[in-house]
Amino acid sequence: MEGDQVDVGVGPWPGPWPDDPRYDPDLLDQGDRRNVVDRYRYWRREAVVADLDERRHEFHVAIENWQHDFNIGTVVRNANAFLAAEVHIVGRRRWNRRGAMVTDRYQHVRHHEAIEDFVTWAHQHALSVVGIDNLPGSRPMETVVLPRRCVLLFGQEGPGLSEAARAACDALFSIAQYGSTRSINAGVASGIAMHAWIRAHAGPPPG
Repeated sequence: MEGDQVDVGVGPWPGPWPDDPRYDPDLLDQGDRRNVVDRYRYWRREAVVADLDERRHEFHVAIENWQHDFNIGTVVRNANAFLAAEVHIVGRRRWNRRGAMVTDRYQHVRHHEAIEDFVTWAHQHALSVVGIDNLPGSRPMETVVLPRRCVLLFGQEGPGLSEAARAACDALFSIAQYGSTRSINAGVASGIAMHAWIRAHAGPPPG
């Protein structure tokens, strides 16, 4: 470490290389500076994804993208942290990946042209569509247990869930707020909602 700069990750593999196809020869040779947990140091990206796929949770996350919402990257990063099955982008295909901090390489992301397409897919896979928004009639999320098999649906920054999305939800829940602002952004809301699912249905993460 020089000054305030922290040396992230690990250097080249010391000693004889492991005889394991999960390891990447380039990373073993040059070091692994990726933002991954120690369990996955030196692993190939495909090997990391395959291992995550063995234990992904049963919830999905979806967000509407009609105006290139900058929160989508944060939603993807949260989905990776809490190991969501998939992230669904509804609307525009392109989204700002900067906030994802490269976690989209390890997280399955699916696109749907319209809310109707997304809802049809969700119901075909026996997933309840749970809208998260502070709307009239929404039930406080703090008073319920989220369904085990569900998609947590978030709206656009500003207007929140579109009218079509609201109508398509099987349930609507709100997040309690105690300050002066009328809303919190979708990136923050997604982390709160995913953690609520984790508390209800998941065990501790791997050691």
